Amino acid sequence: MTETIENIETLFHIPSSKFNDWAQLIFQFQQKNNPLFAQWHQLYPPTSSEFTFLPIAFFKSHLVSSTSKNAEITFSSSGTSGSTTSLHHVTELKIYEESFTKGFELFYGPIENYCIIGLLPSYLERTGSSLVYMVDHFIKRGKPNSGFYLDEYQTVASIIQDNESKNQPTLLLGVTFAMLEMINSLPPQQWTQTIVMETGGMKGRGPEITREELQNQLTTHLGVQHVHSEYGMTELLSQAYSQKNGRFYCPPWMKISIQDPGDPQQWFGHEKTGRICIIDLANVYSCSFIATDDLGKTHEDGSFEVLGRIDFSDLRGCNQLVID
Repeated sequence: MTETIENIETLFHIPSSKFNDWAQLIFQFQQKNNPLFAQWHQLYPPTSSEFTFLPIAFFKSHLVSSTSKNAEITFSSSGTSGSTTSLHHVTELKIYEESFTKGFELFYGPIENYCIIGLLPSYLERTGSSLVYMVDHFIKRGKPNSGFYLDEYQTVASIIQDNESKNQPTLLLGVTFAMLEMINSLPPQQWTQTIVMETGGMKGRGPEITREELQNQLTTHLGVQHVHSEYGMTELLSQAYSQKNGRFYCPPWMKISIQDPGDPQQWFGHEKTGRICIIDLANVYSCSFIATDDLGKTHEDGSFEVLGRIDFSDLRGCNQLVID
């Protein structure tokens, strides 16, 4: 049984016209090498879709792997106190590193151009965060004063103000509650050279707010035109980004479909809300076809929105803002 896919490094340079060829190749590979995925495929064979999508909850209860090779690292979700966490066993870290680097640079250009500031206190307080791993790599490649900062909001503001005076771009990436705490402790700012990017999650630190409310508060207080967002999770090795208006776009090796939440064999077209299903080709050695617990809808231009959670799903730490 073949346990590797040749030339996997070329995956991150594919044109959109080659996506389906790669998806078919990886789907067949995972059907042969991932017993859990193969069993789910037998129970729910695809009808109007070409592919079967594995419910994301299996990452909490089963080993989701398409290889017998040992994992180089295991990422774990944050979860709430006492809840079961998801585990993502990553066989080749270089695939994750290539995915998050190429994905970011497609939307924002070279990481080396930015001073990278991470406000991720809840993630730094535990081990196994894929988000911390990604941001740490960004920080190591970033401009001077790049780093993780906990509640040092005055220091963060001073660094950004100094960068602003030098026309030095800054990426401020933070979890929702830390962003809110920051603006409550600072006077109004005027940041024109800074990208403010939220990763979601109140983590029990306060009442959940909508993305629109968060964006309004941050843009007004920090003087930025838009608040950017990152959509990622423990179970994925790729990220989608929103540069304004809550519209996310995927890199070429990632694709979104919308499933009927009550029927895994029925699919919705654009502008209709349902379960977000993701093909992440970077997940080649775990599972690339995942049915999330997020609700959303796609648009004709290739973007998608995240509109909440499916009822009774466990709250996940990454990028969860509710809607009215």
